[in-house]
Amino acid sequence: MFEPLMAKACMARPQLGLPESLAADKAYVSGEIDAWLRRRHVQSLIPPKSNQQEPTPWTKKQKKGYRGRNVVERCVGRLKEFRRLCTRYEKLALNFGGMVTLGMIVIYLKAL
Repeated sequence: MFEPLMAKACMARPQLGLPESLAADKAYVSGEIDAWLRRRHVQSLIPPKSNQQEPTPWTKKQKKGYRGRNVVERCVGRLKEFRRLCTRYEKLALNFGGMVTLGMIVIYLKAL
């Protein structure tokens, strides 16, 4: 499912292409994913599993890049507070995207 997901991401932002780096959790540690990212010159920001053979130490730049993933996780968590989004009442992608936008607006206005 990784390659179709990345293809959709490229289609959503054709003028930008692939990102410079990709942050993911430990579940995405895979030789195939690493090879795919290396072929396309995308930096992998996936922490090694504890049982992984010879994990390479992270640089300060990699650690800083991975911290940005926390912002996305917290945003998704806040959006899941809206029942309409977490239960996926909207079946069409356009309508669901509109509800996500509305949820983001509500979150922003509450922060003011």
